[in-house]
Amino acid sequence: MLKFVVVCHRRPDWSRSEFRRYCREIHGPLAEAIPGVRGYVQNFVRPEEGRDPAWDAVVEFWFDDRETMEAAWRSEAGRRATDDNAHCMDLARTAWAVVEEVVVRAPAP
Repeated sequence: MLKFVVVCHRRPDWSRSEFRRYCREIHGPLAEAIPGVRGYVQNFVRPEEGRDPAWDAVVEFWFDDRETMEAAWRSEAGRRATDDNAHCMDLARTAWAVVEEVVVRAPAP
């Protein structure tokens, strides 16, 4: 299994709530439609008093392998979702990478 993570920064003219709504209602379904995606999770920042993280969300994708992931991004649905990134994210600050997940303790069911 291969994991791909995106650290998202919203457009500077959008509030956190606008960004979250758009990601859940518009962008998320586009990403979900990408062929070969085995898992997809959106993690949104919950600001705490006195602490405001610089990023807005971390998105996780799982694919069977690198070949499947590359084919997914090249697909029509993959291109559609990728093109939509510029609509809701500050791409100059947003970053992504394939990561190695090391589970130290799995969450309780």
